[in-house]
Amino acid sequence: MGLSSLKAQSSSLSNQVKQYLVITGNYWAFTLTDGALRMLVVLYFHQLGYSPLNIAMLFLFYEVFGVVTNLVGGWLGAWLGLNKTMNFGLTLQVIALAMLAVPSEYLTIVYVMTAQALSGIAKDLNKMSAKSSIKLLIPDGAEGTLYQWVAILTGSKNTLKGIGFFLGGVLLTLFGFQSAIIIMAVLLTFVWIMSLLLLKEDLGKAKNKPKFSDIFSKSQAINILSAARLFLFGARDVWFVVALPVFLATTFNWDHWWVGAFMASWVIAYGIVQSFAPHITGKKQGKVPSGRVALLWASYLSVIPVGIALALHFNFYIQASIIVGLLIFGAIFAVNSSLHSYLIVSYAGSDGVSLDVGFYYMANAMGRLIGTLLSGLLFQQYGFEACLWLSAGFVAIAAVLSIKLPKSVNDIESD
Repeated sequence: MGLSSLKAQSSSLSNQVKQYLVITGNYWAFTLTDGALRMLVVLYFHQLGYSPLNIAMLFLFYEVFGVVTNLVGGWLGAWLGLNKTMNFGLTLQVIALAMLAVPSEYLTIVYVMTAQALSGIAKDLNKMSAKSSIKLLIPDGAEGTLYQWVAILTGSKNTLKGIGFFLGGVLLTLFGFQSAIIIMAVLLTFVWIMSLLLLKEDLGKAKNKPKFSDIFSKSQAINILSAARLFLFGARDVWFVVALPVFLATTFNWDHWWVGAFMASWVIAYGIVQSFAPHITGKKQGKVPSGRVALLWASYLSVIPVGIALALHFNFYIQASIIVGLLIFGAIFAVNSSLHSYLIVSYAGSDGVSLDVGFYYMANAMGRLIGTLLSGLLFQQYGFEACLWLSAGFVAIAAVLSIKLPKSVNDIESD
């Protein structure tokens, strides 16, 4: 009775919903392995005696190749179909995991950087494919539904990434590095096989084959939104990626587990807020975000790092100020991120949607890369307060850029 009922419910789902569930399942599975792998690499190579700088270098190619992948991946998605780029991303992640499942004596910095490069390519192929696909599964004009689906996908991804941090630590403790890697590779291989069987073959394939030069967006709205996204994520990572965990460990004497648990909890909470962003920004009243809404929320965000920096400067309850400030920053940043994720999918053209989405997430990856590099450099030279002031400046630039965003989706056609 239960099985037949489940089959009946499954058959009653529309093809669009079924495809959305497959895409979301792929994205979730990939994100869990991505978060777990990051934590496994950090903890294991710390155990092997690698310096913090060498551990950071292991992720350099991961970020660099993310920039390139988003730019070229959108073009590939339009040519080949988003099902192929998503499945290829899963394939590369399995290969990257298999590369790391070797004895520790083979895990040199260059070798691991190469595996991480493949993982970075895989991650951005998977993300670009997932975000682009949603545009094609929602009927034209259903902006509220589009916003909700994008928010759920984006928010759940970040929540699962935080859970992946915990998962990596647990797997390392219970099974050791190589066995943990093998377990993840086997499970992801199963997800890849299911994806090959269930994803539509023509999903996202452009009717008019784009030229390679089309990877650069010709839409003013998308160019402005991409620039704002670059500074938005640079503003987060310039103090969150390197400076914050080092500051917590050195200033408050938190051990690695406390730092890791705090950062993972922040990412999980951040993802939950992202999922509820449509309700926060007025979906219940039938409102969908516009460029003006993005400007307002960026303006709210710019105040938070200023407040934390002032608390540091005047030595005002530093630990409480940073923890509370980070929580507020995370909540407001999550709404900003969810707004941007909706706007790019809304602005993108239906034919060759992955071109626009890929270009946008190239800017996102560039912002992460710039923020990560500046985070280490500024913190080492000038301290944590300087990172916060630059963060505020980056958010302010994102807000100013948002002034030029279209006031509604209908205004994009004039670009």
